[in-house]
Amino acid sequence: MKLYPLFADLSGRQVLVVGGGVVGERKAAALLEAGAKVVVGAPELSPALQGWAEAGRVEWWRGTFEDHWLDHAWLVVAATSDASLHRHMAALGEARRIFVNVVDDAETSSFHVPAVIDRSPVVIAISSGGHAPMLARLIRERLEVLLDPVIGSLATLMARMRAHIKARVPDVSLRRRFYERLLSSPVQSLLRRGQWALAEASAERLLDATEATPAGSVLLVGAGPGDPGLLTLRGLRALNEADVILHDRLVSIDVLALARRDAERIEVAKQAGNHHATQDQIHALMLEHARAGRRVVRLKGGDPFVFGRGGEELEFLRSHGIPYEVVPGITAAVACAAYAGIPLTHREHAQSVRLVTAHCRNSIDTLDWQALAQERQTLAFYMGTSELSAIRQNLIDHGRAATTPFALIENGSRPEQRIVVGTLANVVEQAMASNVRSPALLIVGEVAALATTLSWFGSAPIGTVPAATLPAAAAA
Repeated sequence: MKLYPLFADLSGRQVLVVGGGVVGERKAAALLEAGAKVVVGAPELSPALQGWAEAGRVEWWRGTFEDHWLDHAWLVVAATSDASLHRHMAALGEARRIFVNVVDDAETSSFHVPAVIDRSPVVIAISSGGHAPMLARLIRERLEVLLDPVIGSLATLMARMRAHIKARVPDVSLRRRFYERLLSSPVQSLLRRGQWALAEASAERLLDATEATPAGSVLLVGAGPGDPGLLTLRGLRALNEADVILHDRLVSIDVLALARRDAERIEVAKQAGNHHATQDQIHALMLEHARAGRRVVRLKGGDPFVFGRGGEELEFLRSHGIPYEVVPGITAAVACAAYAGIPLTHREHAQSVRLVTAHCRNSIDTLDWQALAQERQTLAFYMGTSELSAIRQNLIDHGRAATTPFALIENGSRPEQRIVVGTLANVVEQAMASNVRSPALLIVGEVAALATTLSWFGSAPIGTVPAATLPAAAAA
């Protein structure tokens, strides 16, 4: 179930809590803090609820639930021990388009109450979709420790100055940078000491120092192979500072989801036979946005400098005077092999590893096959799924044994990862039988057989490697 996060203004609006016990009391307390007009319907009330009713903080409707109780409610909380009553209330709410929260019943509820961190006016809500409330509470407890209590005061100051800041700094990108400087300035320290006038004066000085025209730049960022957990901290920071993200087709949706929500995303995919954008067009986009004062992230799958044409892009940026940085990423050979349980080097079987691109016939013809066919090394072929037949033939023709193990890793590090294993002799047939599709990495060498025993992520490898070809560790 996917839930839409929503912060509701309940000030002065009627919310019905059905149930007068401890749970109903807890729900009513949170609603009162939000300014809701709380009505509690129940035959009896807990001592606290009874006191609130007598003090006029809540209205008590004595008795068992009746359908007309929903007549003026904006929200309803079902907090009794009667499951059949809860289902009835949920059905009534559905018919009347009133959201109903059924305590401890995520499936019946039409809204869920999150765990909350309150740094008013900043409020952080954590939801597990109603299925793991203890996990949501644990996350809240950990975040509570990390978040400075002064955040609320800082938000109040920013709200007071918002119109003034917008008038002084009309450019959105420049204004965003002002806020970033504000958040790292002494303003928070001044607010922590209660020195509001000094904090506002400090913010004004930052405004005065804001440049009229922002300087643009480009960051080449390696997104890794797909698992967002493999993105570096520096890469994550770049995504959260970007105005524009030019991303490859192979950058995963999960990695893009980590970027700032209002960053402009432009896919600049280049795929064999279907070039959405040429390299010249990518260069033009980087130049256009950087000259407009934007911070551009050129987001590449894997690492920008491993078959990513990152060098060409830096040469172009340098020739046009555009400032740039490079944030390395985990390249596919390293990540895919690790997620398949394949050590690229092994003191008994492979003392070196070669990264090879096999994108097309032209690149195949320029490779040093004599060197690639040498034993005791691991070969990692990028973009080689369409050239498997040529790779096999060239390796065997130059002396590599047909019994050499291979592993094809499709969608490495992603939830849909698949591993196909076998020997060079049957690599084409195995790939066709398993319908292997790009993105897939081909690993050739004795260590590839270790996937049969050491793979740990995703489904088990497809295919077999003859025992005679297995390294001793795998055969054992």
